[in-house]
Amino acid sequence: MLAQVLQETVRGRLRVVGLAFVLCYARPAMAQVMMPTAPSLTLRMLFDSVQANYPAIQAAQRRVNAAQGSLRTARAFGNPMLNLQVDQISAPGAQPLIGMPQQSTAMATFPLEDFFQRGPRVAMASAEVRVADAEAMATRQRLGLDASAAYYRTVIAQVEVTTARDLVSWLDTLVAYNRVRVREGATAEADLLRSELERDRASAEQAMVTAELAHARAALSAFVSDPRTATTSPLAIADATPYPWPSNIVKPGSINSVFTASAPPPRIPIDARPDVRADRERVNAANAGISAERTLVLRALGATVGAMRSMGMTSVIAGITMPLPLFDRNSGHVQRATAARDAAVLDLSTRELSAAAEVRGAYEAASVLTERASALAGRDSTNFLTRADESRRIALGAYREGAMPLFQVIDAARAWSDARLTYFRTMIAQHQSILKLIVAAGLDVFASPPTAVAPGALSR
Repeated sequence: MLAQVLQETVRGRLRVVGLAFVLCYARPAMAQVMMPTAPSLTLRMLFDSVQANYPAIQAAQRRVNAAQGSLRTARAFGNPMLNLQVDQISAPGAQPLIGMPQQSTAMATFPLEDFFQRGPRVAMASAEVRVADAEAMATRQRLGLDASAAYYRTVIAQVEVTTARDLVSWLDTLVAYNRVRVREGATAEADLLRSELERDRASAEQAMVTAELAHARAALSAFVSDPRTATTSPLAIADATPYPWPSNIVKPGSINSVFTASAPPPRIPIDARPDVRADRERVNAANAGISAERTLVLRALGATVGAMRSMGMTSVIAGITMPLPLFDRNSGHVQRATAARDAAVLDLSTRELSAAAEVRGAYEAASVLTERASALAGRDSTNFLTRADESRRIALGAYREGAMPLFQVIDAARAWSDARLTYFRTMIAQHQSILKLIVAAGLDVFASPPTAVAPGALSR
């Protein structure tokens, strides 16, 4: 009888030890839940797709083509007007006119106003082409940030889903462990109920983040495919280490030097920003518009030359057509063009103020996030996450030995989840801050998107 009791006791202990082994060592294999099969997508692939296929970029280029068409029209000279006239022709069925010889006249009128109006028109149309080109670049930059925001939203949603799945799997094994312990009478049923409650809460959280991932991947698919016909959403793959500081922007010394008046951030020129360039070209177009309106004081100015044949003799005709600006000197249109120019100058000043503030904010935000992300991933890119894993493992071991209550084990599990999400959210925030700094400085984010110093795949 004693031998049977000892045998059952040993079997129970072995089951407990086996479950503890599963919790401590086999958990990573259980938690590694693969994402659904989907095409992989990097930031470079995303930008290439947006440049080649996104309709808004193509529409912006069409507006540039339209402005170039207006420039071609402004450069063209006016067409001459040909006038042919024959006099003294008898009406059909009437008697011929006696003593009244026929006269024929051929005249061509050449517009002269183009010689002094063409210059302002061409200047204004050229400025409008540059405005359209700058607006097309601004559209590209804005879409680049929008696409990257959708991309990183998908990345962090994938991390949240994987973290939630790992946590649920870990809590499942904890519930199984406590169930065996309750069956063996080694622990109170309250621990089992508490672990089941935490597991159910984590499962509900997993459902919510999975739904968010579905929305994020659908939004991302709009930039790489047609969501009306696409059957598979892309799997975003990002780097798990910080982006380097842009080489053509002065790098800050440290976080302490960013926010002090004694060491302000370096002045980054805003002349390359497409929105600033567009407003400056609008001022140039408005100045050319004033000149064009002033030249319209003389409208329909033309020179006429021709020949008239009468009674077998040919004579030359010459003349000039010129309106007399007695009542309308186009002062109203000149006033309107001047006011439009003044408004454009004020809009430019407003744009420069907001652009300078945006550059400063982007610089300081990127400085803070780069320093923090570099600290997290500095010595060992997995150091921060390894400590979170170790903390959870130690808490579980102490609980198994009876040296720690269940709520501290659950708190350690939550701390592990928070640490993992904090790490990757910090990396993603740093990536986005570098992209925003590139755009704020007026650089082309599509030309050479940054890559991590020590690339590491972050896809789930």
